[in-house]
Parts: sequence; structure tokens; C-alpha cells
Amino acid sequence: VIFLKKAAKVFFFWACLYFFLLGFPGNIAVLILKPNIQTLSPLSQSLMLNLAVSDLLCVLTLPFWIYDVFYSWTLGDVACKLLTCLLFLSIFCSLLTVTLLSVQRYLVVVKQQHTLNHFGAKRLLVLLWIASLVASIPNGISQNLTKEEGMTYCILQLSSEVIVIIVLIEEIIVGFMTIFILAFSYISLYKKLKRAAFFHNCQTTRLVSSITASFFVLNFPYHIINILSVTAVSLHIKGLLEFCKKSRYIFGAIVLFNISLNPLLYAFNSCNFWKCTEKLNCWARNSARPPPLAVKPVRSLQSTSPLR
Repeated sequence: VIFLKKAAKVFFFWACLYFFLLGFPGNIAVLILKPNIQTLSPLSQSLMLNLAVSDLLCVLTLPFWIYDVFYSWTLGDVACKLLTCLLFLSIFCSLLTVTLLSVQRYLVVVKQQHTLNHFGAKRLLVLLWIASLVASIPNGISQNLTKEEGMTYCILQLSSEVIVIIVLIEEIIVGFMTIFILAFSYISLYKKLKRAAFFHNCQTTRLVSSITASFFVLNFPYHIINILSVTAVSLHIKGLLEFCKKSRYIFGAIVLFNISLNPLLYAFNSCNFWKCTEKLNCWARNSARPPPLAVKPVRSLQSTSPLR
């Protein structure tokens, strides 16, 4: 367990440092340059920028957690709870934004439905942030200062089993719901693309595959650890609980890696995606249009006249 704890700390440090160096300039570039999103729909633009804002907030909290893991938490209990709430607020907001992006692409391409205007997009984002804030409050409440080996850490406190189980189940529900919706939306989109012959070598196919695969691979292990944590807390299995506490460092950092990849997967590839989906929309409309009725040629009355 001691070796795992040290290895988890080292991995967490280098992973978070790399994710900060990758995610901070990447999301800043999205907000300033707005690459390839000017031609998108109002809802797509709002979701892209909102994803960059939420990911940037998440990345900005990383230096605090790096310092906490390797040194000691010196900012007090209130800052511990507030920064934890901010971290999970940004994570939940990022997950919900990615989910809405997949649903929007599914509705536009597969179902041929129109998207919201600027006013509707703003109202949707307000609801998204409110839902993310409400979901992050239990995480902030359950986070407390704990002393281990003479050092103070801001970690998930196990003083109340009910709160811990609520927090873990909430993360599991949101995580698997996001994975399911995203997989369903992009698999449906992929099937739609495969039916169009001219999309055989389109970059959109690779983009759809990369988004789905990366999200599943980088998020699924963390939620498995959460399921094991719920089992350990409920059944009071100390060995499994200690393993889960140390493993959360590793798999939590892997989840942050997915957030660092978002600018590359979404904003900088959005132009290629929407160019291809625009072609797909035209193809779908043309294929759904009924063929013109065959008109039989009418013989001239002059040619059929018996007097001729």
C-alpha cells in the first residue's frame, strides 16, 4: 500500500503537470482564436466556448492539487471545500457540455432537426451551469482536511458513510449516463455516415471514432473505481477501500487527461466535422425526396386523326 501510495503521487504529479501545460494554452487558444467555429450554428458556438471555459476552470485548479499531494494543504478547510466544489463544477459542466454536443449532432444529422438560436442557447447554458453547481455541492461538503503521516490533505472524508455513498453514486450515474448518451449519439451518426457512399474516407469518421473511444477509455476506469468504493464503504472492506483511495489519484488524473484533449477533439476539428455533416444533410434530403413521376408522352391529335 505504501508503494502504491508513492507511485500514485508521482503519477498524479507528472500527469497533472502535463495536463496543465496542455490544457491551459489549448483552452485559452480556443477562447481567443475561436478556431473554425464562426460558421457553426449559434448553439454549436455556445457549446464549444462553454466547453473551453469549463475545461479552463478545471485546469486552473490543478496547481492546488499538485501542491496538496506533495506538500501539505495550508489554505484552510473553507478553501478546501470551495476548490473541490469548483473542480467538480467544471468537470460536471464539461461532461454535460460534451453530452449536449453529441445530442445536438445526433438531432441535426440523424433526425434532421433545427438547433436553438442565440437566446435559446444562452438559456440552455444557464440551466447547464445550475445543474452542474447543484451536482458539485455534495462533493464540496464531503471534502475535509485529514492528517496523514504528519501532513494535512484535502481529501474525501469518510466520516459520514451516507454522504460518501451519495457522492460516489452521483458520479457513477452522471458518468455512465454521459458515456451511454455519447456512445449512442455517435454510433448512430457513424451508421448514418456509412450509408453515404461519399463519406468512405471522410475525416469525420475518424473524428467520431476518436471522440467515442477516448471518452470511454479515459472515463470508464474511474467509474469502476467508484463502484468498488461504494462496495468497500457499504461492506466495510478496509483493504479494498484503501486500494480505491490510492487508485482515485491515478484514474482521476486520467479523467483530467480527457479534459485536456477536448480542445483538440472538438474546437480544432469542428470545421471538418460540420462541412461533412452539411454534405450529409444534403444527401439525406435528396435521398428522402420521392422520385419524379414518369409522364407518358401524349401523341399529337394531328398524327392520330383518321382523316390524315
